[in-house]
Amino acid sequence: MACIALDATYTVDPEPSGVAVYSRRLIEALSLTNPRHRFLLCYRLSRLGQRKTFLCPAKPSGAGGPCFSIRMYQEHLTFWLPWQASLFHSLAQRPPAFHFKKEVVTVFDIFPITGRDYSAPDFQRKFAALLREAVARAARVITLSEYTAGQLVAHLQTPREKISVIPGGVDIPANVMSEAERDQERERWVGQGNEMILSVGVLQTRKNTINALRALQSLPPNYRMVWAGGNGHGSDAIHDFIRKEGLASRVVTPGYVAPDRLPALYQAASVFLFPSFEEGFGFPVLEAMTHGIPVVAANTSSLPEVGGDAALYADPHDPAQIAAQTRRVVEDVPLRENMIGSGLSRVREFSWSKTAEATLKVYDEVLAR
Repeated sequence: MACIALDATYTVDPEPSGVAVYSRRLIEALSLTNPRHRFLLCYRLSRLGQRKTFLCPAKPSGAGGPCFSIRMYQEHLTFWLPWQASLFHSLAQRPPAFHFKKEVVTVFDIFPITGRDYSAPDFQRKFAALLREAVARAARVITLSEYTAGQLVAHLQTPREKISVIPGGVDIPANVMSEAERDQERERWVGQGNEMILSVGVLQTRKNTINALRALQSLPPNYRMVWAGGNGHGSDAIHDFIRKEGLASRVVTPGYVAPDRLPALYQAASVFLFPSFEEGFGFPVLEAMTHGIPVVAANTSSLPEVGGDAALYADPHDPAQIAAQTRRVVEDVPLRENMIGSGLSRVREFSWSKTAEATLKVYDEVLAR
């Protein structure tokens, strides 16, 4: 039995999305596994006071799960932490503040290095440097997709044998709305008799929001869009586009939608659209499928790997193709029904318990070296 430290800082993110969801659900799944190791949940000082919003109960090794303890994790203040843990797992693709005996890092994407248009120069410099250092120091790198593994090999010259691909999981919804309830919720968002195109993600350049809006312009007037997410890099241009093109009556931007409200939003949609230029995994694709919503996604990066044969794909640079695939999914009833069934089958391949077990295997391999 070893002591493994995990950076739990992002588990208490007030608006959890990709990294935060992964961190929280992986730790929760680890708490349900066989007690092969002890775990230290490490919080940076800025988040330590919020830890009670996410805290796995400490369990003795005979109580059916591993033991979890809380630690502060702050440079200069907790210099003793590396002596308490045999391995540190960074869950946010950045190196730990201290050098541990052995380190593992999860890398979600490398767009700070490859995507010059996706973030500000200062962001790129800072997070590209952190990413390079984390990968160089790690004994093993975990990625959620073969696509990201290939990116690491191509752009950071990371040896392929150093990388383990472990997909993320998805949660099956506890409640499924009836068709009448879905129609009622859709009407609440986009009005009676209208079709609802849903996207979930930050409004930003990387998510390809403007080409999605251009696709909407070529669709019939009864097609409306709900884009649920906060503002990110390039969001000013997106809001300007909506205003200048007169799309305000057809586009709803509610901002970040809390996890407890997302299931109803997904189930109200006619189609889920995810036209992102660059994704290391794409959790919303699987989330939409679990709620019985057909998916149209970009045919780039990891998205075909995640959606498989259960989604339709379009060139993210071609609004006409995005529009055509979206309309197909909504209006071709046999295709739509087949996609819903395929999506529900597809998501059974992804579970957080599988993610946790595969991650534990990585820990064991690294510790045995």
